[in-house]
Amino acid sequence: MKKLLFPLVVFLPVTAFAAANNVGSCGLGSKVFEGQKGVAPQVLAVTTNGTFGNQTFGITSGTLGCSQDGVVTSAWKTAMFIDGNKSQLARDAASGQGETLDALAALLKIDAQDKAAFVSLTKARHAEIFASVDSAETIATQLKAALQSDARLAKYADAV
Repeated sequence: MKKLLFPLVVFLPVTAFAAANNVGSCGLGSKVFEGQKGVAPQVLAVTTNGTFGNQTFGITSGTLGCSQDGVVTSAWKTAMFIDGNKSQLARDAASGQGETLDALAALLKIDAQDKAAFVSLTKARHAEIFASVDSAETIATQLKAALQSDARLAKYADAV
């Protein structure tokens, strides 16, 4: 029972963030299952892409909904970090300092010259960003919106 429960506890929070993004975002699978929501269509889209090996072709040729200027991101790491550190992150952001806030800045790859602005933003918009400390997805969405609204920090929003 414990062997079954552990993977669920570890990976279930990630599915909430994965559901917001279409993991088969380009390739034949994305075209076949376009507009469908849920885990099954995403799994089928990725499986289709993997089976036919068309995503590589789509990226290099700029077809099948793929672009050649895409950026590979690791937003899932940020999502997992927020989910595992919601309460402490909220406390650190409220005070404008702390290890979890520093770690989040590092995950978002915030440059040293922008870190003070990031800390200031999270402190100033704390009530908005952490309106629901129980929902990591809401925190991530609000943080991304806050970053996007700041001209200096907008370049970091895609990492959330």
